[in-house]
Amino acid sequence: MKFARRHTERHRTDRLGWMRAAVLGANDGIVSTASLVVGVAAAGSGQGAALVAGVAGLVAGAMSMAAGEYVSVHSQADAENADLSRERTELERQPIAEHRELAAIYIARGLEPGLAHQVADQLMAHDALGAHARDELGISATLSARPVQAALSSAASFAVGAALPLAVTALAPAQGLIAWVSGTSLAFLALLGAVAARVGGASVPTGAWRVTFWGALAMAVTAGVGALFGAVA
Repeated sequence: MKFARRHTERHRTDRLGWMRAAVLGANDGIVSTASLVVGVAAAGSGQGAALVAGVAGLVAGAMSMAAGEYVSVHSQADAENADLSRERTELERQPIAEHRELAAIYIARGLEPGLAHQVADQLMAHDALGAHARDELGISATLSARPVQAALSSAASFAVGAALPLAVTALAPAQGLIAWVSGTSLAFLALLGAVAARVGGASVPTGAWRVTFWGALAMAVTAGVGALFGAVA
């Protein structure tokens, strides 16, 4: 007797939690650090001052990203846990009403009433809370909030992204520092946008252009502010 080969699929939604935090962190690391270096250099400060400012930006930015992601994602996790706790209580106190509610969801999705009630029966017998979390609340294991994972991913990716313009700042000639940092940072951003779009299944050119445009705008504005303050000083 021949057994059918098991059908396995890999979905991009499995990557959403860590990928969003990693892409955001790396993008912010490149843009904020490059903009900071360009702004300091445009104000007339030397290469050493720009490098020190960039290092300070890396440390502060990584810690800020970690804290911000942890707090925001933990808030989401708290909301999910509160909803699950309330749903658990309702299942204990009103199981029949919860069964009707779950069956009504399946009917609204296109099942016949009889089949919808059978599906609700079997799913609630197997895992009542899991069925209601998934189909009523929209909470699943794949998309659930993971605060620590998001915080670590954001901090690490920010540091990696910030290290790129910092390396250019340390190695580039002082005379053309602004041009070197700006040009290489835009190239890094384009590559990041292309990779993120490829992993997420989106248009690679669109992803690269979108990230590069906003990075160029941020550096241009910061350079203008730095030049303004440098002229005033």
